[in-house]
Amino acid sequence: MTARTIAPATGRLGVLTPGMGAVASTFIAGVIAARKGLKPPIGSVSQMANIRLGTREEGRNPLIREFVPLADLNDLVFGGWDPLSANVLEAAETAGVLDSTDLASISNELEAIVPMDAVFDRRWVSKLDGVRVKKIESKWDQAMALIDDIARFKAENDCDRLVMVWCGSTEAYQEPSDCHATVASFEQGLRDNDANISPSQIYAYAALQSDVPYANGAPNLTVDLDCMIELSKSRGVPIAGKDFKTGQTLMKTMLAPGFKARMLGLRGWYSTNILGNRDGEVLDDPENFKSKEVSKLGVLDAILQPEVYPDLYGNIDHVVRINYYPPRGDNKEGWDAIDIFGWLGYPMQIKVDFMCRDSILAAPIVLDLALFMDLAARAGASGVQEWLSFYLKAPQAAGATPAEHDLFIQQTKLKNTLREWMGEQPVTHSEAG
Repeated sequence: MTARTIAPATGRLGVLTPGMGAVASTFIAGVIAARKGLKPPIGSVSQMANIRLGTREEGRNPLIREFVPLADLNDLVFGGWDPLSANVLEAAETAGVLDSTDLASISNELEAIVPMDAVFDRRWVSKLDGVRVKKIESKWDQAMALIDDIARFKAENDCDRLVMVWCGSTEAYQEPSDCHATVASFEQGLRDNDANISPSQIYAYAALQSDVPYANGAPNLTVDLDCMIELSKSRGVPIAGKDFKTGQTLMKTMLAPGFKARMLGLRGWYSTNILGNRDGEVLDDPENFKSKEVSKLGVLDAILQPEVYPDLYGNIDHVVRINYYPPRGDNKEGWDAIDIFGWLGYPMQIKVDFMCRDSILAAPIVLDLALFMDLAARAGASGVQEWLSFYLKAPQAAGATPAEHDLFIQQTKLKNTLREWMGEQPVTHSEAG
């Protein structure tokens, strides 16, 4: 198999995050701690995982970061935009994800990272009131200001390349409209201040026009739009979306494939979450919750294929609830009551109480998406990077066939993409080795 030509990861890689709250500050703090040798980057597949090459008998099982030419952690530079935080240290202290002892050893580095003023519209995030925002009314001018920010950041930080990963809040639910049909209609919508264009879409447009790969970590309607797909292809820039797969949905994509593998039936899956961070506050608004609900509800049907297995999965009650509960902070708790049935239709129950840390699970996803999106750009890949579905709740399909949701199939797709790009044969039966 012929390896793909991949430009080397020389120089500095700037990682830009629209939204520099709990997730972004935790991501940045973890990377700085890892490169100072304070803590390993646990949860990062790009840094911690091995990849089997060839047959098991060959005994070739290198770390992914030693097999694939990824940017080195020491070459990452951090920046972004935030409507609230004065610097990343303040953001981390406000979020309360990390202990003060962990922050103390890296506080100087975090305090030095100052977010740029954000493009922010309270209509899309009604529970927040932005104070560090661009005083620009025209959406076209907002996009041009972001393009200027991107160019200035790249020059001032001596970056060779940039990537952008959305780490901001969930926006209010919306369906695509006429302005999202083509690049031309979107640009006219920007000039006309079209009410259907959200801040995240302005960031995505600015990134793609600046030839910066863009990954969407929220359930917003952003790069899963015809205009953005068109722009990413015409400019040769990778995109990926959407919504980081962290707590409860991560568990669903682990458990549901197991039920299907054993041909166990599923009658109902009731999920509820309590969390008290900024994300929980934003999702307390019904329109913002609807965006998240749609993202979370699509997982089971995609994995279980009720049209193929109607006797097992044709009558599922799937319910998702999210409740804002300030005392819990970033330590989200996800409860699942799962009603399955087996031989002769006899019912059984499974209860899952996942007391997770939302930003701790999301932070390594930000790192991996940044590194792999940069790799894709250097490999000449453009458009939707479906091979990164492994990290996303509602993965974007690259073609007419829906994207895969099964975590284990997603893992195989991710690793096989890396194998093929490096000229190795795909592995279809086992990752052991």
